[in-house]
Amino acid sequence: MPHPLMSRSPRSRHRRWLTTALTGLAAALAVTGAQTGASAAPHAAAQPAADVNNAKNPGFEAGLSGWTCSSAAGTTVASPVHGGTSALKATPSGTDQAKCSQTVAVKPGSTYTLSAYVQGSYVHLGASGTGTTDVSTWTPGATTWQQLKTTFTTGPSTTSVTVYTHGWYGQSAYFADDLSVFGPDGGGNGDPGDPVPGTPTGLTAGAVTSSSVALSWSPATYATGYHVYRDGTKVQSVTGTSATVTGLSPSTAYRFQVAAANAAGESAKSAEVTATTSPGGGGPGPSVPKHAVTGYWQNFNNGATVQKISDVSDQYDIIAVSFADATTTPGAITFNLDSAGLGGYTVDRFKADIKAKQAAGKNVILSVGGEKGTISVNDSASANNFANSAHALMQEYGFNGVDIDLENGINPTYMSQALRSLSQKAGSKLVITMAPQTIDMQSTQGGYFKTALNIKDILTVVNMQYYNSGSMLGCDGKVYSQGTVDFLTALACIQLEGGLDPSQVGIGVPASTRAAGGGYVSPGVVNSALDCLTQGTNCGSFKPARTYPSLRGAMTWSTNWDASTGNAWSNAVGPHVHNLP
Repeated sequence: MPHPLMSRSPRSRHRRWLTTALTGLAAALAVTGAQTGASAAPHAAAQPAADVNNAKNPGFEAGLSGWTCSSAAGTTVASPVHGGTSALKATPSGTDQAKCSQTVAVKPGSTYTLSAYVQGSYVHLGASGTGTTDVSTWTPGATTWQQLKTTFTTGPSTTSVTVYTHGWYGQSAYFADDLSVFGPDGGGNGDPGDPVPGTPTGLTAGAVTSSSVALSWSPATYATGYHVYRDGTKVQSVTGTSATVTGLSPSTAYRFQVAAANAAGESAKSAEVTATTSPGGGGPGPSVPKHAVTGYWQNFNNGATVQKISDVSDQYDIIAVSFADATTTPGAITFNLDSAGLGGYTVDRFKADIKAKQAAGKNVILSVGGEKGTISVNDSASANNFANSAHALMQEYGFNGVDIDLENGINPTYMSQALRSLSQKAGSKLVITMAPQTIDMQSTQGGYFKTALNIKDILTVVNMQYYNSGSMLGCDGKVYSQGTVDFLTALACIQLEGGLDPSQVGIGVPASTRAAGGGYVSPGVVNSALDCLTQGTNCGSFKPARTYPSLRGAMTWSTNWDASTGNAWSNAVGPHVHNLP
């Protein structure tokens, strides 16, 4: 979240460098991340037959046989490998991406699933010459084996496609293994494909809430995904070895099993585990409305209008008090009201104003982060410290929850643990919001995105900051400039298609030109972006493939900068949000 001292920070310089790199990167991508893939078309009137892996030497067990690597950049190695005894290692240079490709025989008018396991930075997987829409997917960084996966449909006369991997200019070597072009047999005598996977083991129930149970298990051989069963009924499918089952009733025992799956079929179900949800009961304060406006309230004077909580416009449904302070205890937070800077605002009046806002149907939460919020939650001890201290502040001041606005990095494992622990302490009415920067939500592999997905069952909304970022990639793989309706809609699409529920996505913008270093848009542009995403109207050049009527709403930095312009932002955006379908 912006602060007067942040615009010259080393992180800002790094973000501009990475934005430049991603801008160049986007020129090479047809589609990005989880949003790649052409719409499936009907198969060309063929008799049903078992699908196969049409790639030759997909695990590089025969060296580079069947593969061609640009600039002789590829070789095979015995470690690291994902499966078998070999994997591809390809090293980009300053002028070469280390592209390794293979021509694969396919059937016309057929749909194929392209996948591979990769390690490294900016590793790409794609298919060209499909006769329809060429596809690609990529990861900004994978320190362990990560599966990239997309689909394509061949044209009516297409009999071969080129599949490829590549890295990025000047980056370190990348690794690839177990590539698959799974679909109808193209007649090229490719790999016949993996057998049905083995049965998963080690199924364990972890954290529970009144409405959810977290599960984890050991990986199964040949699995490309897993099906989660609750009381004998399949309720969820995932690609990793963990899942959180939501929508459960309080104080109820449930039985869970997991089965592994791939294109060849599904394994037997694992041994059962039983977990009981915690009792129901909520914390203080009202529920957040279906469509909500979030505003950050400044606990300091930086030239914007100084406000008491009672001065904040009634258009705001969530008021995020900015910011919590770090302590000498790792992970722990505290709050210090700047009474002097706020004209003698007392703690007692502050608490009373919070209660009054809650009585009017508003939620007041504590934002953790900002310029001074160098709070690290990197292990179980600091996660417990965070949860305990945050809950104590909620009890002392009456906060309804927390906002995560950490700009010094986030550990998804332990921040998720901390927020789940806080949820168990605070109850089902806990409000959890996030305000990541645009770069934090470009990939589901980023720490912020992982955290949001990890706590999806208790997360209220992610209000990404669509500003101070320069140009960024949209979900269609194109680059969009900040300060436009396309920037708002095409970047929101990444979150909407990347796993978050539309009710958990909000558009975060500056309230005035003085509130941020760049990326300001008029309230009318915000409203157009909301219309585009929820109803498919008032779009720019980017129009999403579908609409998201339950989109949560919008956020601004800050209520103080909004007040400096006579609440022009909230008076225009607030009613529009509240009148969304």
